[in-house]
Amino acid sequence: MTFTIGMITIDTPDPHKLADFWTKALATEVLEDWGEFMVLAPPAEGGVQLGLQRVDDPTPGKNRVHFDTHVADRVAEVARLVGLGATEVAEHTVPGLTWTVLEDPEGNQFCVGQPG
Repeated sequence: MTFTIGMITIDTPDPHKLADFWTKALATEVLEDWGEFMVLAPPAEGGVQLGLQRVDDPTPGKNRVHFDTHVADRVAEVARLVGLGATEVAEHTVPGLTWTVLEDPEGNQFCVGQPG
């Protein structure tokens, strides 16, 4: 039996509002909507499902789990995501990789990386 990650879930006070951002950011759609919990389909290019779970009081501070995306044109993708409502937090470079840390409209951090 193989152990794999099938979904990443984000706690949010408003799953529908956050789904609007993530469906546009990932060019995907809502797969299931149970009101308090939503599942977004994996992007067509591959990946895992994204869950959005309503909680009354999300954990304050930096999220302890985040996801990394990889793109061919990081600068253009960061600009697109900022246009959708993300906020740029930081940029980092190590040999062979540059990535930008962003926050979605509710402050959940994620990274957009580009080899090079």
